[in-house]
Amino acid sequence: MIKISLITVCLNSADTIRDTILSVLAQDYVNIEHIIIDGGSTDGTLEIISEFKDQVAAVVSEKDSGIYDAMNKGICMASGDIVGTINSDDVYSDSRVISNVVNEFLVSGAQSVYADLEIVARNNLSQRVRFYGSSKFRVSKFRWGWMPPHPTFFVRRDCYKKLGLYKTNYRVAADFELLARFLHRDKISFRRLPKCIVKMREGGVSSQGVWGRIHQNLEIVRACKENHIYTNFFLILFKVPLKLLEYTGIGLTHRR
Repeated sequence: MIKISLITVCLNSADTIRDTILSVLAQDYVNIEHIIIDGGSTDGTLEIISEFKDQVAAVVSEKDSGIYDAMNKGICMASGDIVGTINSDDVYSDSRVISNVVNEFLVSGAQSVYADLEIVARNNLSQRVRFYGSSKFRVSKFRWGWMPPHPTFFVRRDCYKKLGLYKTNYRVAADFELLARFLHRDKISFRRLPKCIVKMREGGVSSQGVWGRIHQNLEIVRACKENHIYTNFFLILFKVPLKLLEYTGIGLTHRR
């Protein structure tokens, strides 16, 4: 039976970490290894996690160099055949998400699987704010700053061993760089699961104002160049109007 490792990175996530853990525990797939990497929380996060100590495979709490360093720690600890990440303020859409993901790997034989995601109100998981669809993703669209929804991305663990981990010298776009490296440069096989599998609360490290967006886009340009994808800052900016359409329900294909 395929083993799935799920990595949750957190820091002072007391308001949301319980929902995330319960979302994993609600899955009907039994062979799940849930690893939580905490950056040294002081707000009660660890106390909440300790309530589930018999149901979480491993917990590490220590200072780190940021979210991508923490993700790398979790990946290095993982023993599953397939690895996914679920952020400490995200939840799975229903109890069959992991079963559906595993089935997609078995049917397709692909090295990676991704799906759709909805962004919801921070205090109301039933209130959709944006839809981050993946149906029209093509590897050629990395040059425009588009990628599959990272929180829905599952990949065979041996891909990390062969192709490397998240680059910690990126502040907000190491997820983009890794997907560009895996899917475009190294051409691992992928398959889209045509379902919305993750609910992601508004906010996050890549959504912090205008200057944060500018920095993110500059990192995306850098990631493209490092992975031999032609682009420039102005091409990346073309995605902005399409992103705005996601809030209206008209454009349902791209996030970044």
